[in-house]
Amino acid sequence: MQHSELMAAPETLHPSLWRASQLGQGAARCVDTGFAALSTQLPGGGWPTGSLVDLLVQQAGSGELRLLAPALAQLQGLPIVLLQPPHPPQALALAAQGLQPSQLLWLRSASSKDALWAAENILRSGSCGALLFWQSQVRADSLRRLHLAAQGGNTLFFMLRPLHGAQDASPAPLRLSVRPAAGGIDIGFIKRRGPQRDAPLFLPLQPPSLLQRHAPLDRPLPAPAPARRVLAELVG
Repeated sequence: MQHSELMAAPETLHPSLWRASQLGQGAARCVDTGFAALSTQLPGGGWPTGSLVDLLVQQAGSGELRLLAPALAQLQGLPIVLLQPPHPPQALALAAQGLQPSQLLWLRSASSKDALWAAENILRSGSCGALLFWQSQVRADSLRRLHLAAQGGNTLFFMLRPLHGAQDASPAPLRLSVRPAAGGIDIGFIKRRGPQRDAPLFLPLQPPSLLQRHAPLDRPLPAPAPARRVLAELVG
């Protein structure tokens, strides 16, 4: 190998290479997170599309939807699928974050097997702008299948799982923990293409009370649809 090649920036040799001291860039398309402090800490400067993003949440309702809302609001009318959320999504609260109820599809499945089937087919179809999939337990081989399915398209794909899942192996190139903190959330960097970061990143979030100032009038999205019934129309 020539001396000039040894001195070259790794990304000039291959887009998947990066120095250990730098964030990886690659060729993946990214969507801005809406939080400048977070975007500068992520490879590519945002949430990667066509890839599994693992969000390990201390408890449901820690602020994960407020974290993702700025990116989801950029999807310009594309369907956003909420698969197996732990609580009924609130229409007015989501609208206050820039998400139109007409974009949102709330899906439920009778079993984890059906939910995984639905997620894989949504990703392979490329018909949706984003998929948020809540799952308390999932096997490593199922995660690999979902990541492979995501790589075939440009869907924003987030797996939202309990924090204890951080100790398990995952093919996701980006894994973050989400913990509630006074006035916002703490983001932990479990895995990313770049240098290790031990200190969490604090992100201030608008309090839910302000987002839901019309809370007495708020209402859930229409009742969840069975995944198998909706999927035939959604993915064709």
